[in-house]
Amino acid sequence: MQVVILADGAVGSRDALDAAWPGWLDPGAAVIAADGGARHASALGLRIDRWVGDGDSLGEAGIAELRATGVDIDRFPLDKDQSDTELAIVAALERTPDSIAILGALGGPRVDHALANVTLLSMPALAGVDVRIVAVDARIRLLRAPMPDSGPADAELDGRAGDLVTLLPVGGDAVGITTSGLEYALDDDTLNEGYTRGLSNQRTTPVARVRFRSGRLLVIETPATLSR
Repeated sequence: MQVVILADGAVGSRDALDAAWPGWLDPGAAVIAADGGARHASALGLRIDRWVGDGDSLGEAGIAELRATGVDIDRFPLDKDQSDTELAIVAALERTPDSIAILGALGGPRVDHALANVTLLSMPALAGVDVRIVAVDARIRLLRAPMPDSGPADAELDGRAGDLVTLLPVGGDAVGITTSGLEYALDDDTLNEGYTRGLSNQRTTPVARVRFRSGRLLVIETPATLSR
Protein backbone atom coordinates (compact mmCIF):
# COMPACT_ATOMS: atom_id res chain seq x y z
CA MET A 1 0.00 0.00 0.00
CA GLN A 2 1.22 3.49 -0.84
CA VAL A 3 0.72 6.64 1.22
CA VAL A 4 1.08 10.05 -0.43
CA ILE A 5 2.03 12.95 1.85
CA LEU A 6 1.24 16.50 0.74
CA ALA A 7 3.66 18.97 2.32
CA ASP A 8 3.27 22.74 2.02
CA GLY A 9 6.00 23.52 -0.54
CA ALA A 10 5.64 23.95 -4.29
CA VAL A 11 4.39 20.84 -6.09
CA GLY A 12 3.84 21.62 -9.77
CA SER A 13 1.06 20.28 -11.95
CA ARG A 14 -0.17 16.71 -12.04
CA ASP A 15 0.73 16.54 -15.73
CA ALA A 16 4.29 17.65 -14.98
CA LEU A 17 4.68 15.08 -12.20
CA ASP A 18 3.31 12.32 -14.42
CA ALA A 19 5.69 13.31 -17.22
CA ALA A 20 8.72 13.47 -14.93
CA TRP A 21 8.05 10.25 -13.01
CA PRO A 22 5.51 7.97 -14.72
CA GLY A 23 3.85 5.65 -12.22
CA TRP A 24 4.75 7.74 -9.16
CA LEU A 25 1.17 7.35 -7.86
CA ASP A 26 -0.29 3.93 -7.08
CA PRO A 27 -4.04 3.32 -7.58
CA GLY A 28 -5.85 3.46 -4.26
CA ALA A 29 -3.06 5.30 -2.44
CA ALA A 30 -4.01 6.91 0.87
CA VAL A 31 -3.40 10.66 1.09
CA ILE A 32 -2.24 12.53 4.20
CA ALA A 33 -1.96 16.31 4.10
CA ALA A 34 0.52 18.18 6.30
CA ASP A 35 -1.17 21.47 7.20
CA GLY A 36 -1.11 23.81 4.15
CA GLY A 37 -0.24 20.89 1.89
CA ALA A 38 -3.98 20.24 1.79
CA ARG A 39 -4.27 23.00 -0.81
CA HIS A 40 -2.51 20.82 -3.39
CA ALA A 41 -5.04 17.99 -3.32
CA SER A 42 -7.65 19.41 -5.68
CA ALA A 43 -5.20 20.38 -8.43
CA LEU A 44 -3.55 16.96 -8.24
CA GLY A 45 -6.88 15.13 -8.40
CA LEU A 46 -6.38 13.59 -4.96
CA ARG A 47 -8.78 13.10 -2.07
CA ILE A 48 -7.38 13.69 1.41
CA ASP A 49 -7.92 10.88 3.91
CA ARG A 50 -6.25 12.53 6.91
CA TRP A 51 -4.95 15.96 7.82
CA VAL A 52 -2.27 16.60 10.42
CA GLY A 53 -0.63 19.81 11.60
CA ASP A 54 -0.93 22.86 13.79
CA GLY A 55 -3.10 24.84 11.37
CA ASP A 56 -0.89 27.89 11.06
CA SER A 57 -0.67 27.49 7.27
CA LEU A 58 -4.13 26.22 6.34
CA GLY A 59 -6.10 28.38 8.77
CA GLU A 60 -9.36 27.82 10.60
CA ALA A 61 -11.55 28.13 7.52
CA GLY A 62 -9.50 25.57 5.63
CA ILE A 63 -9.59 23.11 8.52
CA ALA A 64 -13.34 23.55 8.88
CA GLU A 65 -13.79 22.89 5.16
CA LEU A 66 -11.84 19.65 5.39
CA ARG A 67 -13.77 18.54 8.47
CA ALA A 68 -17.06 19.22 6.66
CA THR A 69 -16.05 16.85 3.86
CA GLY A 70 -15.30 14.05 6.32
CA VAL A 71 -11.49 14.26 6.42
CA ASP A 72 -9.96 12.94 9.65
CA ILE A 73 -8.39 15.91 11.48
CA ASP A 74 -5.41 15.46 13.80
CA ARG A 75 -4.48 18.88 15.15
CA PHE A 76 -1.39 19.68 17.19
CA PRO A 77 -0.37 22.76 19.20
CA LEU A 78 1.78 25.43 17.57
CA ASP A 79 4.45 24.88 20.22
CA LYS A 80 5.64 21.40 19.24
CA ASP A 81 8.92 19.58 18.58
CA GLN A 82 8.04 18.03 15.18
CA SER A 83 7.41 19.66 11.82
CA ASP A 84 4.05 19.08 10.17
CA THR A 85 5.73 16.89 7.56
CA GLU A 86 7.31 14.74 10.27
CA LEU A 87 3.89 14.34 11.88
CA ALA A 88 2.50 13.27 8.50
CA ILE A 89 5.21 10.62 8.14
CA VAL A 90 4.39 9.27 11.60
CA ALA A 91 0.71 9.14 10.60
CA ALA A 92 1.63 7.38 7.34
CA LEU A 93 3.60 4.72 9.19
CA GLU A 94 0.52 3.87 11.24
CA ARG A 95 -0.87 2.40 8.01
CA THR A 96 2.16 0.10 7.59
CA PRO A 97 2.75 1.22 3.99
CA ASP A 98 5.02 -0.45 1.46
CA SER A 99 5.89 2.94 -0.01
CA ILE A 100 5.53 6.64 0.76
CA ALA A 101 5.68 9.51 -1.74
CA ILE A 102 6.22 12.98 -0.26
CA LEU A 103 5.19 15.92 -2.44
CA GLY A 104 5.78 19.60 -1.73
CA ALA A 105 8.88 18.86 0.35
CA LEU A 106 11.46 20.87 -1.62
CA GLY A 107 10.09 23.98 -3.30
CA GLY A 108 9.32 27.13 -1.34
CA PRO A 109 10.96 30.15 0.29
CA ARG A 110 12.43 28.22 3.24
CA VAL A 111 15.59 26.29 2.39
CA ASP A 112 15.75 25.08 6.01
CA HIS A 113 12.40 23.35 5.52
CA ALA A 114 13.65 21.67 2.34
CA LEU A 115 16.81 20.42 4.06
CA ALA A 116 14.84 19.28 7.10
CA ASN A 117 12.49 17.31 4.84
CA VAL A 118 15.42 15.54 3.17
CA THR A 119 16.79 14.79 6.64
CA LEU A 120 13.49 13.10 7.53
CA LEU A 121 14.37 10.31 5.10
CA SER A 122 16.83 9.07 7.72
CA MET A 123 14.15 8.49 10.36
CA PRO A 124 14.87 5.01 11.81
CA ALA A 125 11.21 4.03 11.48
CA LEU A 126 11.47 4.43 7.69
CA ALA A 127 14.11 1.72 7.31
CA GLY A 128 12.69 -0.92 4.98
CA VAL A 129 10.02 1.42 3.54
CA ASP A 130 10.37 2.70 -0.02
CA VAL A 131 10.02 6.41 0.73
CA ARG A 132 10.75 9.05 -1.88
CA ILE A 133 10.51 12.81 -2.07
CA VAL A 134 8.89 13.49 -5.44
CA ALA A 135 9.06 16.81 -7.27
CA VAL A 136 8.82 17.86 -10.90
CA ASP A 137 12.59 18.38 -11.03
CA ALA A 138 13.85 15.72 -8.62
CA ARG A 139 13.16 12.40 -6.94
CA ILE A 140 15.08 11.65 -3.74
CA ARG A 141 15.43 8.56 -1.58
CA LEU A 142 17.84 7.24 1.03
CA LEU A 143 19.42 3.79 0.76
CA ARG A 144 20.91 2.13 3.83
CA ALA A 145 23.32 -0.79 4.23
CA PRO A 146 23.49 -3.25 5.70
CA MET A 147 19.77 -3.85 5.96
CA PRO A 148 18.51 -6.03 8.83
CA ASP A 149 18.64 -9.71 7.85
CA SER A 150 19.50 -8.87 4.24
CA GLY A 151 23.15 -7.81 4.13
CA PRO A 152 24.18 -5.33 1.41
CA ALA A 153 21.69 -2.83 0.02
CA ASP A 154 20.62 -3.72 -3.51
CA ALA A 155 18.27 -1.26 -5.20
CA GLU A 156 16.81 -0.76 -8.67
CA LEU A 157 16.79 2.80 -9.97
CA ASP A 158 13.97 2.77 -12.49
CA GLY A 159 13.43 5.67 -14.86
CA ARG A 160 14.55 6.66 -18.34
CA ALA A 161 17.86 6.48 -20.13
CA GLY A 162 19.33 9.95 -19.89
CA ASP A 163 18.02 10.75 -16.41
CA LEU A 164 20.74 12.09 -14.12
CA VAL A 165 21.50 10.04 -11.01
CA THR A 166 23.53 11.47 -8.12
CA LEU A 167 24.79 9.29 -5.28
CA LEU A 168 25.80 11.21 -2.15
CA PRO A 169 27.05 9.46 1.00
CA VAL A 170 25.59 10.82 4.25
CA GLY A 171 26.46 10.00 7.83
CA GLY A 172 29.85 8.59 6.80
CA ASP A 173 31.43 6.90 3.80
CA ALA A 174 29.47 4.46 1.63
CA VAL A 175 31.57 1.35 1.05
CA GLY A 176 31.58 -1.44 -1.54
CA ILE A 177 29.47 0.31 -4.16
CA THR A 178 28.86 -1.47 -7.45
CA THR A 179 26.56 0.00 -10.09
CA SER A 180 25.15 -1.06 -13.45
CA GLY A 181 23.15 0.90 -16.01
CA LEU A 182 24.99 4.16 -15.21
CA GLU A 183 27.43 5.96 -17.51
CA TYR A 184 30.19 6.13 -14.90
CA ALA A 185 30.31 2.70 -13.31
CA LEU A 186 31.46 1.94 -9.80
CA ASP A 187 32.99 -1.46 -9.02
CA ASP A 188 33.33 -2.20 -5.30
CA ASP A 189 34.24 1.47 -4.79
CA THR A 190 33.88 3.84 -1.86
CA LEU A 191 32.19 7.23 -1.96
CA ASN A 192 33.57 9.45 0.79
CA GLU A 193 31.31 11.80 2.69
CA GLY A 194 32.01 15.43 1.99
CA TYR A 195 33.13 14.89 -1.62
CA THR A 196 31.21 15.12 -4.89
CA ARG A 197 32.43 12.13 -6.89
CA GLY A 198 28.91 10.70 -7.12
CA LEU A 199 27.42 13.86 -8.66
CA SER A 200 25.67 13.85 -12.05
CA ASN A 201 25.96 10.28 -13.25
CA GLN A 202 23.56 9.30 -16.03
CA ARG A 203 21.22 6.36 -16.49
CA THR A 204 22.04 4.45 -19.69
CA THR A 205 19.21 1.91 -19.39
CA PRO A 206 15.63 2.23 -18.09
CA VAL A 207 16.64 0.36 -14.95
CA ALA A 208 19.99 0.96 -13.27
CA ARG A 209 21.16 -0.85 -10.15
CA VAL A 210 23.24 0.10 -7.14
CA ARG A 211 24.57 -2.30 -4.53
CA PHE A 212 26.77 -1.47 -1.53
CA ARG A 213 27.92 -3.12 1.68
CA SER A 214 27.78 -0.38 4.27
CA GLY A 215 26.80 3.24 4.76
CA ARG A 216 23.95 5.40 3.55
CA LEU A 217 23.47 6.83 0.07
CA LEU A 218 21.20 9.69 -0.84
CA VAL A 219 19.94 9.01 -4.38
CA ILE A 220 18.88 12.15 -6.25
CA GLU A 221 17.39 11.65 -9.71
CA THR A 222 16.83 14.46 -12.20
CA PRO A 223 14.59 13.95 -15.26
CA ALA A 224 16.30 13.82 -18.63
CA THR A 225 14.05 16.66 -19.75
CA LEU A 226 16.01 19.11 -17.56
CA SER A 227 19.38 20.57 -18.46
CA ARG A 228 22.47 18.74 -17.31
